[in-house]
Amino acid sequence: MVPVSCRRIEGADPLLSVWGRAGESHVIIIELQNIPAGAGVGWQNRTMLGFCDTFNIDTKRPRIIPGSKEAYFGYTVQQHEIAGKKWLVVGAPYETNGQLKTGDVYKCPVNGETNGNCTKLNLVVHRCRSLILRSPALQRCQTYMDIIIVLDGSNSIYPWVEVQHFLINILKKFYIGPGQIQVGVVQYGEDVVHEFHLNDYRSVKDVVEAASHIEQRGGTETRTAYGIEFARSEAFQKGGRKGAKKVMIVITDGESHDSPDLEKVIENSEKDNVTRYAVAVLGYYNRRGINPAAFLKEIKFIASDPDDKHFFNVTDEAALKDIVDALGERIFSLEGTNKNEISFGLEMSQTGFSSHIVEDGILLGAVGAYDWNGAVLKETSSGKVIPHRESYLQEFPEELKNHGAYLGYTVTSVMSPKHGRIYVAGAPRFNHSGKAIIFTMHSNRNLTIHQSLKGEQIGSYFGSEINSIDINGDGMTDILLVGAPMYFSEGRERGKVYVYDRFVFNGALKDLQSYQNSRFGSCIASVRDLNQDSYNDVVIGAPLEDDHQGAIYIFHGFKENLLKMYKQRIAAADLLPGLMYFGCSIHGQLDLNEDGLIDLAVGSLGSAVLLWSRSVVQVNASIRFEPSKINIFNKDCKRNGKDATCMSAFVCFTPVFLSTHFQTASVGLKYNATIDERRYTPRAHLDENSDRHIHRLVTLSAGQEHCDKLNFHVLDTADYVKPVTFSVEYGLENPDYGPMMDDGWPTAFKVSVPFWNGCNEDEHCVPDLVLDAKNDIPTATEYCRRILRKSPSDCAAYTLSFDTSVFIIESTRRRVAVEATLENKGENAYSTVLNISFSRNLQFASLIQKDDTDVNIECMNEEKRPNKKVCNVSYPFFRAKAKVKIVSIIRPGNDSEEQESTKEDNAALLNFHLKYEADLLFTRSSSLDYYEIKSNSSLERYDSIGPPFNCTFKLHNLGFFPVDGVTIKITLPVATRGGNRLLLLTDFVVDQENTTCNIWGNNTDYRRTPAEEDLSRNLQLNHSNSDVVSIDCNVKLASNEEINFHLRGNLWLESLKALKFRSLKLTTNAALQRQFHSPFIFREEDPSRQVTFEISKQEESKIPIWIILGSTLGGLLLLALLVLALWKVRLVIFHSALRADRSHAVRTS
Repeated sequence: MVPVSCRRIEGADPLLSVWGRAGESHVIIIELQNIPAGAGVGWQNRTMLGFCDTFNIDTKRPRIIPGSKEAYFGYTVQQHEIAGKKWLVVGAPYETNGQLKTGDVYKCPVNGETNGNCTKLNLVVHRCRSLILRSPALQRCQTYMDIIIVLDGSNSIYPWVEVQHFLINILKKFYIGPGQIQVGVVQYGEDVVHEFHLNDYRSVKDVVEAASHIEQRGGTETRTAYGIEFARSEAFQKGGRKGAKKVMIVITDGESHDSPDLEKVIENSEKDNVTRYAVAVLGYYNRRGINPAAFLKEIKFIASDPDDKHFFNVTDEAALKDIVDALGERIFSLEGTNKNEISFGLEMSQTGFSSHIVEDGILLGAVGAYDWNGAVLKETSSGKVIPHRESYLQEFPEELKNHGAYLGYTVTSVMSPKHGRIYVAGAPRFNHSGKAIIFTMHSNRNLTIHQSLKGEQIGSYFGSEINSIDINGDGMTDILLVGAPMYFSEGRERGKVYVYDRFVFNGALKDLQSYQNSRFGSCIASVRDLNQDSYNDVVIGAPLEDDHQGAIYIFHGFKENLLKMYKQRIAAADLLPGLMYFGCSIHGQLDLNEDGLIDLAVGSLGSAVLLWSRSVVQVNASIRFEPSKINIFNKDCKRNGKDATCMSAFVCFTPVFLSTHFQTASVGLKYNATIDERRYTPRAHLDENSDRHIHRLVTLSAGQEHCDKLNFHVLDTADYVKPVTFSVEYGLENPDYGPMMDDGWPTAFKVSVPFWNGCNEDEHCVPDLVLDAKNDIPTATEYCRRILRKSPSDCAAYTLSFDTSVFIIESTRRRVAVEATLENKGENAYSTVLNISFSRNLQFASLIQKDDTDVNIECMNEEKRPNKKVCNVSYPFFRAKAKVKIVSIIRPGNDSEEQESTKEDNAALLNFHLKYEADLLFTRSSSLDYYEIKSNSSLERYDSIGPPFNCTFKLHNLGFFPVDGVTIKITLPVATRGGNRLLLLTDFVVDQENTTCNIWGNNTDYRRTPAEEDLSRNLQLNHSNSDVVSIDCNVKLASNEEINFHLRGNLWLESLKALKFRSLKLTTNAALQRQFHSPFIFREEDPSRQVTFEISKQEESKIPIWIILGSTLGGLLLLALLVLALWKVRLVIFHSALRADRSHAVRTS
């Protein structure tokens, strides 16, 4: 069900306050005429600091009108004027009257009675069902009925007390009173009697009291047809009301004795639009065991169609109490339902939930109609226009009828140049994402839907707020705003307001970027021009911002559109602590405090807030100088003992108030004037304080120019080209009170006063600039003779490899000097600039002035062109006949207009075809210098080819410049010319990435058996006399970068043993070659390095057999002679010893 809701009616004169509750629909018109002043209102004037995004709505002095939070005072607010007096009308939908929450409307004075209280409007009480309403009502209560109860009082009814209880209980369900239900009772058996008439009793209490005394009449017959006809023809005539629904309730316990008359009686009731409810009491049949089929058929015939809504049966009289609630609800559901409809039609419509005044009546929303899918109707002077339900099926199909679209949640209209007045209605729950329809309504109850606008997010409540805006006030609608206050973004229920230009989506309004629940778009108010620019504006409520304190956003209109960025945000916390749900309702159509400006009324929970507009002023500012230019050649005054040029500045202001109400007003202004604000040292000073700054206060009258004279002086300065700037910043003297400066209007300006340039009377300077340049780089021939110290003939041969016009930069040189002379032969040259350009392989080091001159040169780098310098020459001007010498590559330019005939000598372009001397360190190393092959050496395995070797060639750029376009060529002897392999290259590695190398050469099969080959006459094998592997690599080295070329392999021992030599040298050669167009040279032509392996082996000798045999025989003969000699010596020694023994024996004896 839809909760209690208040909706604003636009164009409220007479003022409308429209509201409704589930199951009911009411629109109340309140016309205020000569409302007497109340007893005063307790206004609260507070000045709060800290407001943000301020413009011309005053947040420092709001008026807070307090009320009851329990009554939801402030739920709606409306500015209203009657008989020249202005009021704020505030809705309080939960205001209580005794035990009932009837709601109420308050009127609060807003001007001249700051202590007046809000008083309730004197509204006549009108009761509808359980509600107490205020009249006159736009429509009758849905319970505006005349009910006749037809009781069967025959003898078969038993016990009668149960029938009395039923009668009393059902009467208590009825809302009996003026404008609501009237009840009459007739009882029948054989005869029919009036128990009481429709207009006999005016309250439930009286009717119940009368019903409690009804006695059973009795009778042996049950003449039901007679009773029904009597009720139709007589009972409805006695006290019946025109326009009231006719309802008849028939209660009987048996078949009628006059059943042949029933058909005619029921036909008459149908003609009189009598709705009949029939109750069959089966107690008599059940007690006697009689089949009640015929009886039930008759009772169903009596009841209106359909039977399931109008026919009841109970087992006995005591069971009548069980159908009281159901019968009561069936009767109350009659509003808007015809006999052919099954589902709810308009009986739960809540007509008036929203409303909008149009030329021919009031457009009303009925959110509860048609099973809560909703509907829109129009109340006119000629009656109510209720479109057929089928008119909605185009946009609200039957398959979605259970979703409860709530069409009519808000209604408005737009004025189109093509279609005139067309209507807009929102259905925020359609398909869970919401929809708004644009339609026209016809007097024949047809409704034509022209277009629909659909929400984009489930649960966003798109279409719950809609407003059309006429920005430029021409009577035509410029934009349509559709709110989706529950739009979910960034994890919060932030809300969103969609902008439609001629029903085409054109973006959304922007609120404060914050991560909080705000429900931006809960209220959308079109207000009259707030900022006095002649365009109407819009205020959007966000009542949940700042922890439910709330805020409003003001958006300004411009031409035929609305600026999507808010101009001012007003938060409840900045007005008064404790305000809650600020922004739930907004209205701004009247000037409440008689200052000619539109003011705002904003509702919150328990309070209404008045915010005053402030007038907007635009200040036109200007400045002029006397004289109009600074003549530094004319020193016409002295300041601080120095000659100076004196001048005057006139600073003028003219205020323009946008509102015609303020054409005689005045405003205080403060301003600051500054000379040369961006310079560290100003070139001029004010006479008043010898400073660059001055601060003044002035009072301005609307539309009148006010000028202040500021005297200043200029002393000598080096900058005569750039004018002296005067900067003026101004603002209101008291920005918190009185007018507001237009935020779109400038509050600062700069004006420059130029220098007189000292040239001809026409101030047209004609300079004549001349530039000449030369360099100190030697040519190739000079380099050969002076640096290499070679003879002319040698130098002629040296320079054959390149053009003799080439200039050479030695490896030790760190700079290139170009001497240039700049001279001005004409008049003053202002802003003379030297553009010094150099190639990428040069770096700018410095600029030197060679002669003693007062010409100053300052150079700067260009960020996007690192090979260029921009130099200011004697800024601000290069005076006539001045001359300066510098060192660089120069192309001059200036701001003065030199004659074309003198511009040819403004540039000196030196083109040098340069070659620089490469400073390369070229070295080699090897792990194997010498190897001896022994006669008993052998290979144990296949992979033991021979001893390994590693050799490396290294290049290191020691120079300042990069080396490019160099090729290193390495040749490695791998086989003899006879095809015998000398060594095997197993690996070649370069330790620099992106180096390109090519390897090719000998493809000798290393598996073949070595052949005999005599190398004893070749002491050295290299690329000239052997088969080689060649390696070519392109070398590129930056300054101080090095590269290594590693060669790894093995000597081929099997072949080396088979070859005939005693000593052999294998030489690997690496040579550097430069390309012809490379930008460098080598001091030694084609440098090369070698790595040599020296190999030797033991010599093997072959002895003939005859020598071996002769030697053997000779040895044996020599051995035999030696044995013979030894034998003879031993024999001589023996004989000598024998003779001695004999002699000793003789002597002894």
